[in-house]
Amino acid sequence: MAVYELKTAKQPPLGERGIIAWVRKNLLSSPVNILFTLLSIGILYMIIPPLFNWFILDADFVGSKKADCGGDGACWIFIREKLKMFTYGFYPEQELWRANLTMGLTALSIFLLVKESVSQKLKIAIITLLPVAAIILLSGGLLGLPLVDTNQWGGLLLTLVIATVGIVLSFPIGILFALGRQSRLPIIKTLSVFYIELIRGVPLITVLFMASVVLPLFFPEGMDFNKLVRALIGITLFQAAYVAENIRGGLQAIPTGQYEAAHALGLTYWKQMRLVILPQAIKVAIPNLVGSFISLFKDTSLVMIIGLFDLLSMVKLTANDRDWIGMSTEGFVFVAIIYWVFNFTMSRYSKRLEKKLDTNNRD
Repeated sequence: MAVYELKTAKQPPLGERGIIAWVRKNLLSSPVNILFTLLSIGILYMIIPPLFNWFILDADFVGSKKADCGGDGACWIFIREKLKMFTYGFYPEQELWRANLTMGLTALSIFLLVKESVSQKLKIAIITLLPVAAIILLSGGLLGLPLVDTNQWGGLLLTLVIATVGIVLSFPIGILFALGRQSRLPIIKTLSVFYIELIRGVPLITVLFMASVVLPLFFPEGMDFNKLVRALIGITLFQAAYVAENIRGGLQAIPTGQYEAAHALGLTYWKQMRLVILPQAIKVAIPNLVGSFISLFKDTSLVMIIGLFDLLSMVKLTANDRDWIGMSTEGFVFVAIIYWVFNFTMSRYSKRLEKKLDTNNRD
Protein backbone atom coordinates (compact mmCIF):
# COMPACT_ATOMS: atom_id res chain seq x y z
CA MET A 1 0.00 0.00 0.00
CA ALA A 2 1.35 3.36 -0.98
CA VAL A 3 2.08 5.77 1.83
CA TYR A 4 1.38 9.44 1.14
CA GLU A 5 3.29 12.06 3.03
CA LEU A 6 1.48 15.29 3.89
CA LYS A 7 3.51 18.35 3.08
CA THR A 8 3.13 21.72 4.69
CA ALA A 9 1.55 24.28 2.36
CA LYS A 10 3.90 27.05 1.35
CA GLN A 11 2.99 30.60 2.12
CA PRO A 12 2.00 32.88 -0.77
CA PRO A 13 4.73 35.10 -2.18
CA LEU A 14 5.61 38.16 -0.12
CA GLY A 15 4.01 40.42 -2.69
CA GLU A 16 0.66 38.64 -2.29
CA ARG A 17 0.26 38.95 1.48
CA GLY A 18 0.71 41.36 4.35
CA ILE A 19 1.22 45.09 4.06
CA ILE A 20 2.75 44.84 0.59
CA ALA A 21 -0.34 43.13 -0.80
CA TRP A 22 -2.59 45.70 0.90
CA VAL A 23 -0.64 48.61 -0.59
CA ARG A 24 -0.71 47.10 -4.07
CA LYS A 25 -4.44 46.38 -3.86
CA ASN A 26 -5.64 49.63 -2.30
CA LEU A 27 -3.07 52.28 -3.27
CA LEU A 28 -1.32 51.12 -6.42
CA SER A 29 -3.90 49.03 -8.24
CA SER A 30 -4.32 51.41 -11.19
CA PRO A 31 -2.78 54.58 -12.67
CA VAL A 32 -5.62 56.65 -11.15
CA ASN A 33 -5.03 55.15 -7.69
CA ILE A 34 -1.29 55.78 -8.02
CA LEU A 35 -1.97 59.42 -8.91
CA PHE A 36 -4.31 59.93 -5.96
CA THR A 37 -1.86 58.16 -3.64
CA LEU A 38 0.97 60.50 -4.68
CA LEU A 39 -1.29 63.55 -4.30
CA SER A 40 -2.35 62.37 -0.84
CA ILE A 41 1.26 61.85 0.23
CA GLY A 42 2.10 65.34 -0.98
CA ILE A 43 -0.81 66.91 0.90
CA LEU A 44 0.07 65.02 4.09
CA TYR A 45 3.70 66.14 3.74
CA MET A 46 2.52 69.74 3.52
CA ILE A 47 0.17 69.47 6.52
CA ILE A 48 1.65 67.07 9.07
CA PRO A 49 5.17 68.51 9.67
CA PRO A 50 3.94 72.10 10.35
CA LEU A 51 1.18 70.78 12.64
CA PHE A 52 3.64 68.58 14.50
CA ASN A 53 5.98 71.52 14.96
CA TRP A 54 3.13 73.71 16.23
CA PHE A 55 1.76 71.02 18.56
CA ILE A 56 5.01 69.65 19.96
CA LEU A 57 8.39 70.93 18.82
CA ASP A 58 7.77 74.69 18.93
CA ALA A 59 5.10 74.57 21.66
CA ASP A 60 5.52 75.99 25.16
CA PHE A 61 4.72 73.74 28.10
CA VAL A 62 6.56 75.35 31.03
CA GLY A 63 5.52 78.57 32.70
CA SER A 64 2.54 80.25 34.30
CA LYS A 65 1.79 83.36 32.21
CA LYS A 66 1.51 84.49 28.62
CA ALA A 67 4.99 86.03 28.68
CA ASP A 68 6.41 82.51 29.02
CA CYS A 69 5.03 81.67 25.56
CA GLY A 70 7.68 83.10 23.27
CA GLY A 71 7.86 80.52 20.51
CA ASP A 72 5.98 80.10 17.25
CA GLY A 73 4.13 77.03 18.49
CA ALA A 74 1.12 76.43 20.69
CA CYS A 75 0.97 77.89 24.18
CA TRP A 76 -0.25 74.91 26.17
CA ILE A 77 0.49 76.87 29.35
CA PHE A 78 -2.85 78.61 28.74
CA ILE A 79 -4.70 75.28 28.77
CA ARG A 80 -2.98 74.16 31.96
CA GLU A 81 -3.66 77.43 33.78
CA LYS A 82 -7.33 77.53 32.76
CA LEU A 83 -8.03 73.80 32.99
CA LYS A 84 -10.17 74.13 36.11
CA MET A 85 -12.43 76.66 34.43
CA PHE A 86 -12.64 74.50 31.30
CA THR A 87 -13.64 71.54 33.46
CA TYR A 88 -15.88 73.00 36.18
CA GLY A 89 -16.75 76.56 35.15
CA PHE A 90 -17.43 78.69 38.24
CA TYR A 91 -18.08 75.76 40.55
CA PRO A 92 -16.71 76.64 44.03
CA GLU A 93 -13.16 75.38 44.37
CA GLN A 94 -13.69 74.04 47.89
CA GLU A 95 -16.57 71.91 46.58
CA LEU A 96 -14.82 70.50 43.53
CA TRP A 97 -14.60 67.11 45.22
CA ARG A 98 -18.34 66.80 44.71
CA ALA A 99 -18.03 67.34 40.97
CA ASN A 100 -15.10 64.91 40.79
CA LEU A 101 -17.03 62.29 42.77
CA THR A 102 -20.04 62.71 40.49
CA MET A 103 -17.97 62.25 37.33
CA GLY A 104 -16.20 59.29 38.91
CA LEU A 105 -19.48 57.62 39.84
CA THR A 106 -20.80 58.27 36.34
CA ALA A 107 -17.73 56.69 34.73
CA LEU A 108 -18.00 53.66 37.05
CA SER A 109 -21.72 53.34 36.30
CA ILE A 110 -21.14 53.42 32.54
CA PHE A 111 -18.49 50.71 32.92
CA LEU A 112 -20.90 48.50 34.89
CA LEU A 113 -23.80 49.14 32.50
CA VAL A 114 -21.84 48.01 29.44
CA LYS A 115 -20.33 45.00 31.21
CA GLU A 116 -22.20 41.83 30.27
CA SER A 117 -21.52 39.97 33.53
CA VAL A 118 -23.35 42.58 35.64
CA SER A 119 -26.88 41.50 36.60
CA GLN A 120 -29.93 43.30 35.26
CA LYS A 121 -31.11 44.15 38.78
CA LEU A 122 -27.85 45.97 39.51
CA LYS A 123 -28.07 47.85 36.20
CA ILE A 124 -31.63 48.96 37.00
CA ALA A 125 -30.48 50.08 40.45
CA ILE A 126 -27.64 52.09 38.90
CA ILE A 127 -29.94 53.77 36.38
CA THR A 128 -32.37 54.64 39.18
CA LEU A 129 -29.94 55.81 41.86
CA LEU A 130 -27.22 57.56 39.83
CA PRO A 131 -29.36 60.60 38.79
CA VAL A 132 -30.48 61.09 42.41
CA ALA A 133 -26.92 60.89 43.72
CA ALA A 134 -25.65 63.24 40.99
CA ILE A 135 -28.33 65.87 41.75
CA ILE A 136 -27.63 65.74 45.49
CA LEU A 137 -23.86 65.95 45.02
CA LEU A 138 -23.83 68.72 42.42
CA SER A 139 -26.65 70.88 43.77
CA GLY A 140 -26.26 70.31 47.49
CA GLY A 141 -28.74 71.66 50.01
CA LEU A 142 -29.11 68.17 51.51
CA LEU A 143 -27.04 65.98 53.83
CA GLY A 144 -25.10 69.01 55.04
CA LEU A 145 -23.79 69.90 51.57
CA PRO A 146 -23.70 73.64 50.78
CA LEU A 147 -26.07 74.72 48.00
CA VAL A 148 -24.37 75.38 44.65
CA ASP A 149 -26.55 77.29 42.19
CA THR A 150 -26.68 75.90 38.66
CA ASN A 151 -25.48 79.29 37.38
CA GLN A 152 -22.09 78.31 38.80
CA TRP A 153 -21.95 75.06 36.83
CA GLY A 154 -19.97 75.25 33.63
CA GLY A 155 -17.29 73.86 31.37
CA LEU A 156 -17.05 70.16 30.64
CA LEU A 157 -19.13 69.39 33.74
CA LEU A 158 -22.11 71.29 32.34
CA THR A 159 -21.63 69.81 28.86
CA LEU A 160 -21.70 66.27 30.28
CA VAL A 161 -24.77 67.02 32.44
CA ILE A 162 -26.74 68.41 29.49
CA ALA A 163 -25.70 65.66 27.09
CA THR A 164 -26.32 62.83 29.56
CA VAL A 165 -29.73 64.09 30.66
CA GLY A 166 -30.75 64.80 27.07
CA ILE A 167 -29.73 61.34 25.86
CA VAL A 168 -31.16 59.36 28.79
CA LEU A 169 -34.53 61.15 29.00
CA SER A 170 -35.13 61.57 25.27
CA PHE A 171 -34.77 57.84 24.60
CA PRO A 172 -37.93 56.57 26.39
CA ILE A 173 -39.92 59.65 25.32
CA GLY A 174 -38.86 59.07 21.72
CA ILE A 175 -39.94 55.43 21.90
CA LEU A 176 -43.40 56.47 23.10
CA PHE A 177 -43.78 58.97 20.25
CA ALA A 178 -42.56 56.37 17.73
CA LEU A 179 -45.18 53.91 18.97
CA GLY A 180 -47.74 56.72 18.93
CA ARG A 181 -46.97 57.49 15.30
CA GLN A 182 -47.51 53.80 14.48
CA SER A 183 -50.71 53.66 16.51
CA ARG A 184 -54.09 52.87 14.95
CA LEU A 185 -55.81 55.38 17.23
CA PRO A 186 -56.29 58.55 15.14
CA ILE A 187 -55.91 61.05 18.00
CA ILE A 188 -52.70 59.53 19.34
CA LYS A 189 -51.23 59.17 15.85
CA THR A 190 -52.17 62.74 14.86
CA LEU A 191 -50.69 64.25 18.04
CA SER A 192 -47.48 62.21 17.64
CA VAL A 193 -47.06 63.20 13.99
CA PHE A 194 -47.76 66.86 14.80
CA TYR A 195 -45.21 66.92 17.62
CA ILE A 196 -42.47 65.13 15.68
CA GLU A 197 -42.85 67.20 12.52
CA LEU A 198 -43.14 70.46 14.48
CA ILE A 199 -39.95 69.85 16.46
CA ARG A 200 -38.00 68.56 13.47
CA GLY A 201 -39.08 71.62 11.48
CA VAL A 202 -37.33 74.14 13.75
CA PRO A 203 -33.67 74.45 14.76
CA LEU A 204 -32.49 73.66 18.29
CA ILE A 205 -31.59 77.29 18.92
CA THR A 206 -35.27 78.21 18.51
CA VAL A 207 -36.33 75.48 20.92
CA LEU A 208 -33.81 76.76 23.49
CA PHE A 209 -35.17 80.29 23.18
CA MET A 210 -38.72 79.00 23.57
CA ALA A 211 -37.75 76.91 26.61
CA SER A 212 -35.98 79.86 28.21
CA VAL A 213 -38.48 82.64 27.45
CA VAL A 214 -41.88 81.14 26.58
CA LEU A 215 -41.96 77.95 28.71
CA PRO A 216 -42.15 79.86 32.06
CA LEU A 217 -45.41 81.43 30.87
CA PHE A 218 -47.08 78.01 31.09
CA PHE A 219 -45.97 77.39 34.68
CA PRO A 220 -48.45 77.97 37.53
CA GLU A 221 -48.04 81.23 39.42
CA GLY A 222 -45.16 81.07 41.86
CA MET A 223 -43.53 78.11 40.08
CA ASP A 224 -40.34 78.59 38.14
CA PHE A 225 -37.30 76.64 36.96
CA ASN A 226 -33.78 77.95 36.53
CA LYS A 227 -32.12 78.30 33.14
CA LEU A 228 -30.44 74.91 33.26
CA VAL A 229 -33.68 73.02 33.90
CA ARG A 230 -35.42 74.92 31.10
CA ALA A 231 -32.54 74.09 28.73
CA LEU A 232 -32.72 70.42 29.73
CA ILE A 233 -36.47 70.35 29.04
CA GLY A 234 -36.01 71.98 25.62
CA ILE A 235 -33.10 69.73 24.59
CA THR A 236 -34.87 66.57 25.79
CA LEU A 237 -38.07 67.35 23.89
CA PHE A 238 -36.07 68.31 20.79
CA GLN A 239 -33.97 65.14 20.83
CA ALA A 240 -37.02 62.95 21.52
CA ALA A 241 -38.46 63.84 18.11
CA TYR A 242 -35.33 62.58 16.33
CA VAL A 243 -35.17 59.46 18.50
CA ALA A 244 -38.81 58.79 17.59
CA GLU A 245 -38.03 58.89 13.88
CA ASN A 246 -35.02 56.62 14.31
CA ILE A 247 -37.08 54.10 16.26
CA ARG A 248 -39.91 54.35 13.69
CA GLY A 249 -37.42 53.44 10.98
CA GLY A 250 -36.44 50.39 13.02
CA LEU A 251 -40.09 49.42 13.53
CA GLN A 252 -40.77 49.60 9.80
CA ALA A 253 -37.76 47.36 9.12
CA ILE A 254 -39.22 44.53 11.21
CA PRO A 255 -40.94 41.88 9.02
CA THR A 256 -44.71 41.57 9.38
CA GLY A 257 -44.25 37.97 10.43
CA GLN A 258 -42.67 39.11 13.70
CA TYR A 259 -45.78 41.11 14.60
CA GLU A 260 -48.00 38.17 13.67
CA ALA A 261 -45.88 35.72 15.66
CA ALA A 262 -45.97 37.95 18.74
CA HIS A 263 -49.74 38.29 18.40
CA ALA A 264 -50.15 34.51 17.94
CA LEU A 265 -48.41 33.95 21.29
CA GLY A 266 -51.28 35.75 22.98
CA LEU A 267 -49.13 38.60 24.25
CA THR A 268 -50.65 41.95 25.04
CA TYR A 269 -49.69 44.96 22.92
CA TRP A 270 -47.14 46.26 25.41
CA LYS A 271 -45.59 42.83 25.91
CA GLN A 272 -45.34 42.38 22.16
CA MET A 273 -43.48 45.69 21.92
CA ARG A 274 -41.27 45.11 24.96
CA LEU A 275 -40.33 41.48 24.37
CA VAL A 276 -40.41 41.00 20.60
CA ILE A 277 -40.65 44.12 18.44
CA LEU A 278 -38.72 46.89 20.19
CA PRO A 279 -35.53 44.89 20.84
CA GLN A 280 -35.28 44.15 17.11
CA ALA A 281 -36.21 47.71 16.11
CA ILE A 282 -33.64 49.26 18.44
CA LYS A 283 -30.97 46.93 17.08
CA VAL A 284 -31.71 48.10 13.56
CA ALA A 285 -31.80 51.75 14.65
CA ILE A 286 -28.51 51.74 16.59
CA PRO A 287 -26.41 53.55 13.91
CA ASN A 288 -28.99 56.31 13.52
CA LEU A 289 -29.52 56.61 17.26
CA VAL A 290 -25.82 56.99 17.96
CA GLY A 291 -25.56 59.55 15.17
CA SER A 292 -28.34 61.57 16.83
CA PHE A 293 -26.67 61.31 20.23
CA ILE A 294 -23.36 62.48 18.80
CA SER A 295 -25.12 65.46 17.22
CA LEU A 296 -26.75 66.24 20.57
CA PHE A 297 -23.39 66.15 22.34
CA LYS A 298 -22.01 68.70 19.89
CA ASP A 299 -25.17 70.84 19.97
CA THR A 300 -24.81 71.36 23.73
CA SER A 301 -22.59 74.31 22.81
CA LEU A 302 -25.75 76.21 21.78
CA VAL A 303 -26.76 76.71 25.42
CA MET A 304 -24.43 79.71 25.50
CA ILE A 305 -27.19 81.75 23.83
CA ILE A 306 -29.33 81.50 26.99
CA GLY A 307 -26.49 82.36 29.36
CA LEU A 308 -25.08 78.93 30.25
CA PHE A 309 -21.31 78.48 30.08
CA ASP A 310 -20.53 75.07 28.65
CA LEU A 311 -17.07 73.91 27.57
CA LEU A 312 -16.92 76.00 24.39
CA SER A 313 -18.33 79.07 26.17
CA MET A 314 -15.67 78.82 28.87
CA VAL A 315 -12.94 78.75 26.22
CA LYS A 316 -14.34 81.90 24.61
CA LEU A 317 -14.65 83.57 28.00
CA THR A 318 -11.12 82.75 29.17
CA ALA A 319 -9.63 83.72 25.79
CA ASN A 320 -10.93 87.25 26.43
CA ASP A 321 -8.96 87.47 29.67
CA ARG A 322 -6.64 90.45 29.26
CA ASP A 323 -3.73 88.35 30.53
CA TRP A 324 -4.31 85.71 27.83
CA ILE A 325 -5.47 87.66 24.79
CA GLY A 326 -4.72 85.77 21.56
CA MET A 327 -4.84 82.27 23.06
CA SER A 328 -8.22 81.32 21.55
CA THR A 329 -6.64 78.97 18.97
CA GLU A 330 -5.19 76.71 21.66
CA GLY A 331 -8.54 76.73 23.45
CA PHE A 332 -10.51 75.75 20.35
CA VAL A 333 -8.03 72.98 19.55
CA PHE A 334 -8.39 71.68 23.10
CA VAL A 335 -12.20 71.72 22.80
CA ALA A 336 -12.05 69.94 19.43
CA ILE A 337 -9.94 67.17 20.96
CA ILE A 338 -12.35 66.76 23.90
CA TYR A 339 -15.38 66.57 21.60
CA TRP A 340 -13.59 64.11 19.33
CA VAL A 341 -12.65 61.81 22.23
CA PHE A 342 -16.22 61.56 23.53
CA ASN A 343 -17.85 61.25 20.10
CA PHE A 344 -15.30 58.72 18.85
CA THR A 345 -15.86 56.65 22.01
CA MET A 346 -19.62 56.61 21.40
CA SER A 347 -19.07 55.69 17.76
CA ARG A 348 -16.73 52.80 18.57
CA TYR A 349 -19.04 51.45 21.26
CA SER A 350 -21.96 51.51 18.82
CA LYS A 351 -19.86 49.52 16.33
CA ARG A 352 -19.10 46.99 19.04
CA LEU A 353 -22.77 46.81 20.00
CA GLU A 354 -23.83 46.32 16.38
CA LYS A 355 -21.35 43.47 15.99
CA LYS A 356 -22.48 41.87 19.23
CA LEU A 357 -26.18 42.01 18.29
CA ASP A 358 -25.70 40.97 14.66
CA THR A 359 -27.47 37.64 14.23
CA ASN A 360 -27.93 37.70 10.45
CA ASN A 361 -24.78 35.81 9.45
CA ARG A 362 -24.26 33.41 12.32
CA ASP A 363 -24.07 29.66 11.78
